Amino acid sequence: MPTSIELLAAHAKEKFEAAIEVCLINRGELTLEIKRSELLQVCRTLRDDDGFKFEQLIDVCGVDYLSYGHVEIPAETSRARYASVYHLLSIAHNQRVRLRVFLDNKLPVVDSVIDIWNSANWFEREAFDLFGIVYEGHPDLRRILTDYGFVGHPFRKDFPLIGHVEMRYDADRGRVIYQPVTIEPRVLVPRVIREEGYGGRDS
Repeated sequence: MPTSIELLAAHAKEKFEAAIEVCLINRGELTLEIKRSELLQVCRTLRDDDGFKFEQLIDVCGVDYLSYGHVEIPAETSRARYASVYHLLSIAHNQRVRLRVFLDNKLPVVDSVIDIWNSANWFEREAFDLFGIVYEGHPDLRRILTDYGFVGHPFRKDFPLIGHVEMRYDADRGRVIYQPVTIEPRVLVPRVIREEGYGGRDS
């Protein structure tokens, strides 16, 4: 007898057909990989269809697959580097589903779902701020966690640990200024220091 998550997957395949590129059940969780052009239609159906009723958007997050599987993705490759991921909850059916949409490498752009779930507002701003994903149709897409003058997107895998610029207060100008980073890059390598002859007991 199929489980509720298997029935949900079957219903999604039947309802969305070609809009789904991958349908995966792993550890009792359903992930649907959706074509970017079909995202809004799929989301509206997931919210409004009586067989789904995913009333709540719990989270939207970005993912950078630059070194996924420990293999660097060359800039010219067609393999998708970025994805926007959506976590939905159906209170009516006590079910969850994850949607994933892969985006272009050079300019990751996807439609905003804010008109479907208003809770997407700050989630999309966070993914824009940290990953540089542009959500078209968002009414106020600006940084939410980093400073307005911040350069780059700090959750991208190729973002340097020391950043690109630093800020400090300039007493002569009477304001905060930005300048190039003045600290040297460093590699964080854990070190294990043991006393000579230490064996875990008194000697």
